[in-house]
Amino acid sequence: MAGLRQYEILFIVDPGADDDEVGKITETFKQIITDQGGTITRAETLGRRQLAYEILHKREGTFVDLEMEGSGKEIAELERRMRVNDRILRYLTVRMDEDRRRADKFKDRRARKAAKRPSTPGQPARRGTSDFASSDESYEA
Repeated sequence: MAGLRQYEILFIVDPGADDDEVGKITETFKQIITDQGGTITRAETLGRRQLAYEILHKREGTFVDLEMEGSGKEIAELERRMRVNDRILRYLTVRMDEDRRRADKFKDRRARKAAKRPSTPGQPARRGTSDFASSDESYEA
C-alpha cells in the first residue's frame, strides 16, 4: 500500500438543505470513497458560514471537510458525483501528503539551524576563526 495518498476534500452544501440532508450527503460521499477502496481519516461538518461571494444567488452555505487516504481513483468518482449534485455549490480537493512532506522538510531544516546556534542567548554565533583570533592564541602559548 505504498501508493496511498492523503487528500482533503471541502465542499459547500446549499443552505436550503437541513442538517439531516447534509448528513445524508456526507454519508453518501463517505460510502463512495470506501467503495472505491479509500479510507476516511476525518469527517467534520464545519457548520453554516457566510460565503466570500455569491454563488448561485446564495450568500451562505454549510461547509463539510473530509480527509481521506486512497490511490486517487476515488477522487475522480467523488468529484463526478459532486459535479452533478444540485445541492453542492462548490468543492475543492487538495493533495495533503506533498504539503506535509514539504512542511516536515522545513521543520527539519529549522531544527538543524537551531542546533547550530549558540545555547546562551545574546552571544553571536561564530562563523569561523579570524586572523586576529589566531594571533590572540599565539600570545597565550
